[in-house]
Amino acid sequence: MSELIQSAHLKRKAVVYIRQSTPHQVVSNQESLRLQYALCQRAHDLGWHKADIDVIDADLGLSGASAAHRSGFQELVGRVGLSDVRIILSVDVTRLARNCSDWYPLLDICGLRGCLIADRDGVYDPGSANGRLLLGLKGTISELELHTIRSRLTAGLIAKAERGELALTLPVGLVRDPSGVVLKDPDMAVQDRLGLVFELFQKLRSIAKVMRMLNDRGLDLPRRDRHGELHWARATVAAVSTILKNPAYAGAFVYGRTRIRDTTPGGRPATKVARPLEEWRIVVKDRYPAYIDWPTYENIRNIVTDNRAEYMRSKTRGIPRDGELLLHGIVWCGRCGYKMYVRYKGGGEYVCNHLRTHSGLPTCQHIRAKAVDAAVADAFLTALKPAELDALSRARRAQSQVDSALLANAEREVERTRYAAALAQRQFNRVDPDNRLVAAELERRWESALMEVRAAEAALAEQSAEQPTAHVTMGKAFTGKVVALAGRLPQIWADPATTDAHRKALLRCLVDKVVLDRTPESALVRIVWRGGAVTELDVKMRVTAIAKLARGEEMRARLLELAKAGTPDNEIARVLTKEGHRSANCVAKVLPVTVQRIRLAEGIKTPPSHRRWDHDPSFLSTTALAAKLGIPVNWLYVQIKKRRLLIDPQPSGAYLFPDTSVVLDGVRNLRNHNINKLDLRICQNDERGYQHG
Repeated sequence: MSELIQSAHLKRKAVVYIRQSTPHQVVSNQESLRLQYALCQRAHDLGWHKADIDVIDADLGLSGASAAHRSGFQELVGRVGLSDVRIILSVDVTRLARNCSDWYPLLDICGLRGCLIADRDGVYDPGSANGRLLLGLKGTISELELHTIRSRLTAGLIAKAERGELALTLPVGLVRDPSGVVLKDPDMAVQDRLGLVFELFQKLRSIAKVMRMLNDRGLDLPRRDRHGELHWARATVAAVSTILKNPAYAGAFVYGRTRIRDTTPGGRPATKVARPLEEWRIVVKDRYPAYIDWPTYENIRNIVTDNRAEYMRSKTRGIPRDGELLLHGIVWCGRCGYKMYVRYKGGGEYVCNHLRTHSGLPTCQHIRAKAVDAAVADAFLTALKPAELDALSRARRAQSQVDSALLANAEREVERTRYAAALAQRQFNRVDPDNRLVAAELERRWESALMEVRAAEAALAEQSAEQPTAHVTMGKAFTGKVVALAGRLPQIWADPATTDAHRKALLRCLVDKVVLDRTPESALVRIVWRGGAVTELDVKMRVTAIAKLARGEEMRARLLELAKAGTPDNEIARVLTKEGHRSANCVAKVLPVTVQRIRLAEGIKTPPSHRRWDHDPSFLSTTALAAKLGIPVNWLYVQIKKRRLLIDPQPSGAYLFPDTSVVLDGVRNLRNHNINKLDLRICQNDERGYQHG
């Protein structure tokens, strides 16, 4: 018996603490486990009765680097603090802790409560100077050993990873043969389905759209279960995202894609956090057989990142969405440099309120979107016009490739389900008919497989009917159609069938961002194209008053001068427009109504010989037409606004109707609800006015 053990120690418990670092050691290092459990006999030899000897082995398979998740160690410290334990036995102090921040508090509480610590070398009293010195040295050495072991193992792992020879878990579609060589999965259905995912994303540019396309066509994705076995499951956003983001499909071996986030102050456990692509620790290209090349993979990663609508934090643009405002996600403020938001309330406009939201400062600026969007769209169509024919041809070829891939995958799906049904049939035929329980289950599986075959065949038939020429190459007939489409891109752009999301996606193919800065009567638009080229536009904007125009006073003085000379309003408007003036609410010209309002405000009367608008006598104004037909004039304006009465306005803004029986009868029929719509746009302009077509 050690001289440190007194009778007071024997009146309390002796605790044997047992721990091994990993579950693998628990299974394989049985001799170490037996030595630790044998410490119960040593405690008995030291004088404790067997009934007073407790074993704490709750920490088997846990590392001693930290006590955060070791319930056994925490129980031991608690019992020592309650003076329930007088000696702790461990085969080595490294079993108790390999971290000095855990080791020294244990020594302090043992010294305070008079608890001894024993290992295979002897018995120590943490309350004495000599005992604390020896135990402190042992604890420091054990912490150094942990660092040394970890450094040695990490150095070997990193060296192997730098050669690309570290055997990481492979994603579905890649397999490792017995010699360690990585090959593509020999199942052609798996290869085709993975290739289809990459083709669809490059066309649709959205993970959710790829997922919906696969599910709509009944095409499942290959997955691996927790045992590593291949199975097919319905596509999900997470599954598609995992495939698109995995660099192994680009043939690259990558180590260090994630980092460990430290435990938060709230006590939550450490978690893995994905690193940006440029911070990956080791990248060895051309190590695996590739489904896509590395530039394509980088492009996919950039699209996925850019689709995230984190405008302020990551400066991304977000996926193109439905909405009338064309520059959503790519418009920036030219004053403060922050991204501008879109606001539809009260009319579409771009608003920069970042400083107001985060700093309490006034809003930088807000700009009406209609004129800006029109100018940017015109610049985009002008820039795209030289390449329009080639773009249409490439788009058709890309669509044809995707259609062919979808059809091929549908055929593979039918082939796969037929094989599964045949396998289920063979299993059912081999079973003993008297074994009804097994036979019933195998029959159910066979029927389920046949239902999957019928569903796959129906999907293939439907897709084949929709794409009867999917495998036909582009011939002379299609080439002629493409040539006929040349020059029609503006019409396609303005077609109501073209969605807002499609327009935004087209615009982003060439435009990187648009910077806006509002001046008193215009908006300075700076278009930054892909590749770095810049186009600057000065877009005239509407203002609330003539006085806010830079040449407002000059225009007012010139207008009054002409009005006093007896010039008609429409002639004054033409003269002022020719001299470069404009109305406050019209960016292109001076309206006659503007002239009239200013003239009347100054008390200048127009000569009775002059009418407000001169036109051909064979045409009727809105007021004259209403008087001739005996209908309210407001009714005509309502029908024009609702587009039930289609007619183009004159340059002055007035509407003129041919004074013919056809037009008069048509308006009467529209008034009496005999027809739903009347189109008068067939009339053509000449130098005198309208000429009935």
